[in-house]
Amino acid sequence: MKVDIRKMCRGDKAAVMTILRATPEFLPAEIPIAEEVIDYYYEDPLGSGYSILVALVDGLIAGYICYGPAPLTEGTWDVYWMAVAPQLKGRGIGRAMLTLVESEIMGKAGRMVLIETSSKSNYEKTRGFYRLQGYLVVCQIPEFYAPGDDKVVFQKRFR
Repeated sequence: MKVDIRKMCRGDKAAVMTILRATPEFLPAEIPIAEEVIDYYYEDPLGSGYSILVALVDGLIAGYICYGPAPLTEGTWDVYWMAVAPQLKGRGIGRAMLTLVESEIMGKAGRMVLIETSSKSNYEKTRGFYRLQGYLVVCQIPEFYAPGDDKVVFQKRFR
């Protein structure tokens, strides 16, 4: 399966929102936040602080990733959002997007990438994916999101 990755365009929004709504890990309250970030990116792609890419399989949007430099840091970047269409998970789309993002970050003198996620059991596959991509847990904040739901921070260093 060939995965093509490109910058997100305005016409991609509906497909990305469909993927987000179909991703069970994202709570309904989180979806409008993702949409707000996308809209902010559209308003000012260079000044927003975000970069957003989409992955295409057979010309259809199969995933998206949103990332950017962490404010007030030197060479630290965050991956804010990442999703792959549920029916296409496990086919290398997430890996392809994350690998491209890491390459772009390294090309901009990035030192590390941070990814935050939940400790809830339904995020175990997500955490396993990050581990397989070489990310290490560097922080876990108990009950950050809610009672029984810790924030887990993954890190990958480049230098």
